[in-house]
Amino acid sequence: MMRRATSLVIVLIAAILSPGISSPSPAALPPLPVAGPADSLAIIVNQTNPVENFSLPELRKIFLGERSHWPNGRRITLVMMDPAQPERKVILREVYGMNEKDLNSHFIQGVFTGAVFVSPKTLATPSDVLKFVFNVPGAIGYLRAADVDNSVKVLRVDGHLPDDKDYRLRMQPRPGKP
Repeated sequence: MMRRATSLVIVLIAAILSPGISSPSPAALPPLPVAGPADSLAIIVNQTNPVENFSLPELRKIFLGERSHWPNGRRITLVMMDPAQPERKVILREVYGMNEKDLNSHFIQGVFTGAVFVSPKTLATPSDVLKFVFNVPGAIGYLRAADVDNSVKVLRVDGHLPDDKDYRLRMQPRPGKP
């Protein structure tokens, strides 16, 4: 009970201190153009994690905090990038299907009602995410595929890896890129 109350306070403080970050609704966002592997996001887990592949709906349940344990019984620890990072915007659009405000509301309500088992931990840099996932056996997070090294395992999403042409988790091309 104390842990849940502490998590609620942390989520509420984060929501209050957020500088009003708001994204357009997912339906209002233009579809992503086809991009190369350098523009892909990789879903990463600790090397000891037995999972190899998730469907997008299964991944969404994990990221929404609706699933608390891996098949091996280890507790899931969700890691998100800072709200200002473009990688987070891709995850919000493609995995969550919501904007930043809706995500905050989901976790505040979910922690309060007990419907959410796992609140995300927010880290600022790709190297922080990489180190965290490497050190925490139950961790799951995301990075640009180019930022991943062999210290972590990349999961397939719907049977595809980030360098596959049908992979869905892609960054929008940066302005000025052909």
